[in-house]
Amino acid sequence: MRVLQVLAVSKILTSHLSRTHRPSASRQMSTAASSLKKSPIFRTLGLIGGKWIDAYDAKTIQVNNPSTGEIIAEVPFMGTLETNDAISSASDAFNSWSKLTAAERSKYLRKWYDLIMAHKEELGQLITLEQGKPLKDALGEVNYGASFIEFFAEEAKRIYGDIIPATLGDRRLFVLKQPVGVVGAITPWNFPLAMITRKVGPALACGCTVVVKPSELTPLTALATAELALQAGIPPGVINVVMGNATKIGDALLASTQVRKITFTGSTAVGKKLMAGAAETVKRVSLELGGNAPCIVFDDADLDVAVKGTLAAKFRNSGQTCVCANRIIVQEGIYEKFAEAFSKAVQNLQVGDGFTEGVVQGPLINEAAVQKVETFIQDAMSKGAKILLGGKRHSLGMTFYEPTIVTDVKSEMLLASEEVFGPVAPILRFKTEDEAIHMANNTKAGLAAYIFTTNVQRTWRVSEALEYGLVGVNEGIISTEVAPFGGVKQSGLGREGSKYGIDEYLEVKYVCLGDMNRS
Repeated sequence: MRVLQVLAVSKILTSHLSRTHRPSASRQMSTAASSLKKSPIFRTLGLIGGKWIDAYDAKTIQVNNPSTGEIIAEVPFMGTLETNDAISSASDAFNSWSKLTAAERSKYLRKWYDLIMAHKEELGQLITLEQGKPLKDALGEVNYGASFIEFFAEEAKRIYGDIIPATLGDRRLFVLKQPVGVVGAITPWNFPLAMITRKVGPALACGCTVVVKPSELTPLTALATAELALQAGIPPGVINVVMGNATKIGDALLASTQVRKITFTGSTAVGKKLMAGAAETVKRVSLELGGNAPCIVFDDADLDVAVKGTLAAKFRNSGQTCVCANRIIVQEGIYEKFAEAFSKAVQNLQVGDGFTEGVVQGPLINEAAVQKVETFIQDAMSKGAKILLGGKRHSLGMTFYEPTIVTDVKSEMLLASEEVFGPVAPILRFKTEDEAIHMANNTKAGLAAYIFTTNVQRTWRVSEALEYGLVGVNEGIISTEVAPFGGVKQSGLGREGSKYGIDEYLEVKYVCLGDMNRS
């Protein structure tokens, strides 16, 4: 009872604090918006062949600030015709871009990286305006996104082939790695900069050209990043950006024989459709799809480390990442103690718009996202779960939702079986290590997983047993440009980042050179 009273008082104070800071933040947000619109990197048109263009039928779509609902800008609502022209532009540019030396492409990418970092503040503010994440997190995304450009600027010079010992004396056998061709890159709204650079960086490094289709909810960051690519001297047509009618753009990318690869980050449902569509022209496909990440806390875990790591894994970006902890699976010996400590940490999370000092959780992206969270909560409550903290819309209104903890969660509840994509932490109970592994693996998803334990032997056993592409041990933030990112099962195909990520954009060609002994 005492804990619940403390939580109630804390929520009142947090709500009051958010309200009292909001006018000042709104002024700061308005100032940032006005300043950005005067910036040379602020673009509201599509990019095809190095030219900024409207939709051919002049249709537009609004870009809104999720914190306030205000219209930030209008961008072209493009479709088939514009996408086909973007593909043609990328195909033309491929002929020259792919023939540059690796060192030349590396210099372009390095210049692009330098310009992104030089405009870090503006890009961070733009992310906060259109996506809603706190400015500190937005600036972190700029660093993270830029790191892929920097990494692949160097990796461009390390695309090596092989010499194979020949079976006959008059022959020489060797292997070349060459760019796959034009790439269609379809990116989500939750990381509007990093999801682009993680795909475009390696594509450009090995000589591919790209047509980027950013989310219609967050296109401005993509356009600003593309503007900086032009300023870096990357030739017209190497990077093209179209947005608008997602179905028509996607269909055009799939139907084109000039597009040789599709790379996509988003839902599993859409990924399956893209995979099926790519079969018609036998395109390469890289898919980074949905997750249902387990976060396993063993009895022997360091409680402070487990709470800190789980907090980061769950509530980053308001729970709107595919690697967010979706199921917190806690061993029965530490269950009550963990739930209490975790609640104390979560109740201190300040909610508000991203320009407010101290805010760590912004709004959800739109009303549909809030309604999905509400559906999951209602389902859990109807099946016996209990709300320990939060559980409703925030007093700030719009799409703000209270940081929420739900206990007594069972595997048959939506919170345990599907990705909530919101600031809701369901806590499940387990007895044995084998039971934890079974619970964790009992899903079609296989992107990220987290474990907290001080037992070294258990670390190895459980890490190897988990059916996931990424595993964090005693750590909640594990993404980095130098390590491969991707999932197994229905969480996708292929890897992004690291030396493994560039292989997704390369073809392997075997050459047999005969008549070596002929005089």
